[in-house]
Amino acid sequence: MKVYYIFRLKKEFINLYKDNPSVLFNILKSIYFLDKTEVDYGYNLFNQLISPYKKNELDKNLYVKLHKEIPYSKRKDTHCINNLYKDEISRLVVNNFYLKLEVEQENSSFFEILNQELDNLFVCSFKNIDFFFLSEYLRKELV
Repeated sequence: MKVYYIFRLKKEFINLYKDNPSVLFNILKSIYFLDKTEVDYGYNLFNQLISPYKKNELDKNLYVKLHKEIPYSKRKDTHCINNLYKDEISRLVVNNFYLKLEVEQENSSFFEILNQELDNLFVCSFKNIDFFFLSEYLRKELV
């Protein structure tokens, strides 16, 4: 299973790091693995980079958009896609500052859905050292 964290970046940081996403990944990774004694520093740095999500609004929008589709379900705060035809199992948890996406395969339908709903998304898998701007990733996938 692969775990992605999806952050909504402030526009000025998109422009600053669009040509060098590895620097942005390393900043977020250092915050992710930060020692508990430096929480204040990490929190301040994180707040400078990230635009918070409107959790309740995003939860509701995703549910309204997807609840009629057969491979979709929602349990508490977790949105699930279990599409046997695409061999996809994906779980998305919406938080105020990040989205957590757990996938059993390489890709997820949530990527396209989130790209339609939100802008300036940066996706990281800290343990697998994988990162990309979501819109760029999808653009390459379509080619």
